[in-house]
Amino acid sequence: MIAERLFLGVEQSATGLRWIDRLGQREANVALAMAQNHGFPDLVTRVLAGRGVGLDDASAFMEPTIKSLMPDPESLTDMSKAAERIAKAVANREKVAIFGDYDVDGACSSAILSRFLGHYGIANRIYIPDRIFEGYGPNPAAMQELAGQASLIVTVDCGTNSAAAIVAARDAGADVVVLDHHQVGGELPEAAHAVVNPNREDDLSGQGHLCAAGVVFLTLVQISRVLREQHAGTVGPGPDLLSLLDLVALATVCDVVPLKELNRAFVVKGILVARAQQNAGLAALARVSRIGEPLNAFHFAYLVGPRINAGGRIGDAGLGARLLTLDDPNEAMRIAEELDRLNQERQAMETIMLEQAEAEAMAELSTATGPAILVTANDEWHPGIVGLIAARLKERTRRPTFAIAFNASGTGSGSGRSINGFDLGKLVRSAVEQGLLIKGGGHAMAAGITVERSKMGALRAFFEESASEMVGHLRGNASLAIDGALSAAGATVPLYETMERAGPFGSGHPQPVLVLPHHRLVDARTVGTSHVKVTLEGADGKRINAIAFRAVGSPLGDFLFRELGQSLHVAGNLALNHWNGSTSTQFRILDAAKAL
Repeated sequence: MIAERLFLGVEQSATGLRWIDRLGQREANVALAMAQNHGFPDLVTRVLAGRGVGLDDASAFMEPTIKSLMPDPESLTDMSKAAERIAKAVANREKVAIFGDYDVDGACSSAILSRFLGHYGIANRIYIPDRIFEGYGPNPAAMQELAGQASLIVTVDCGTNSAAAIVAARDAGADVVVLDHHQVGGELPEAAHAVVNPNREDDLSGQGHLCAAGVVFLTLVQISRVLREQHAGTVGPGPDLLSLLDLVALATVCDVVPLKELNRAFVVKGILVARAQQNAGLAALARVSRIGEPLNAFHFAYLVGPRINAGGRIGDAGLGARLLTLDDPNEAMRIAEELDRLNQERQAMETIMLEQAEAEAMAELSTATGPAILVTANDEWHPGIVGLIAARLKERTRRPTFAIAFNASGTGSGSGRSINGFDLGKLVRSAVEQGLLIKGGGHAMAAGITVERSKMGALRAFFEESASEMVGHLRGNASLAIDGALSAAGATVPLYETMERAGPFGSGHPQPVLVLPHHRLVDARTVGTSHVKVTLEGADGKRINAIAFRAVGSPLGDFLFRELGQSLHVAGNLALNHWNGSTSTQFRILDAAKAL
């Protein structure tokens, strides 16, 4: 194993991290050759090389296209059967029901398919289950209801692990096609007409990184092919599928799937479609989010997505999907405003819940080491928000965290978030096998659980026994990977724009972490209720504005206020600030250290 190289010699930062150079010597050599051969700025080539982009791939990587990265849809197992059945429904003008999930991916997937069917005049209904009363995925009662209204049911972003519900639909007279991307938890539902899921074991397409909306998009490509080849005399010309990429991009960003290969192209091209505001619902969400600049992946993840999710968390789960199918701007604005109101309500609830959770967490962490896995619970929490609480606590405590909402009968619905290197989904599956959970599942970084109050002590003990050594090791070796250094003078808009072409950044393709070395902290003040805004000055007198989000009261925030006037190394992300018609760069602070 190649030894990690410290960046600027920082052994322990304000947040307790070692700063390491993301690039080893080999990657540094590739970055240098890339800059010489392609003419990209050195910092940009370091970002590319640090993410595994080869010397010969740089130009194509900076200009991803759907055409060059699109696989043959038929490479996905069961795709031909699924596409032919949906094409038959279009040709025969059957009624179709769409059963989706209550998150952004489910809403977008449902809306994409609904818009496609609507183009051909096919009557369709979207059904989104209630998160609290029905839970995730198809249930027999809902599927029986839909089977009485439609001859074909298509499940999107769900269905792979819903055998009983699909049997109920089949027995009630409907065919079921599953379009999903979730891990398979057992036997595939044999009663389904087709199950398209790139993560099923017998799928060799290599497209397991797609979200459900990506799977739906590939399915529409294949359906369009079948309609042209087999039903050309029955149906008219198809829709412009590329016009649906705004919703594919939104889902891809918000479902936190790896931003690689086709996913990158989906997001890059989809953002361009979104900026044209062709989708009335998405345009209305941008307006109520008060986005005063061109839409980008950050807006999708932190402004648009949370508003769609608010419906599923604490309101009408179907609002988001319904909004994204609309063409009427007035109706779209009405629903967008309702989602914005629900999001504000969700934020207020989250603030109260987070204060309670942090108080409980601090009590548990008051011992010398604290638990390896933090478990917080409350009888008054809303089960639709526990995932957000777990994520916040995980960020604050740097350890895997669960937040659990108990109901009056003593059954808790919980959500967990993990740290890099620890497989939380595997741990949860083990707890189910041990009989400590009623049910549970997930993946490496996130999991959901249902637990009886009486099992909480045993569950905590099992977590501690199973995770203590691994989590302790990961926490003891926690580090921040740095891509490179720049100065306030060098942090220009053109540099930012060129670096963004190496994106979009997110899961599997991390945001570049840069350092402003030896910059004097000129000013530090609180903005809002929890953010720290600062001004940093380089040796040449050039200054840049910077902000540390949610840093008040944290080790980072305390450090910034304490070191006012001192020379610091400051790590973070370069960003743009649009204000009063002008554009400038700013810095989003992640960490800081004394400049020795």
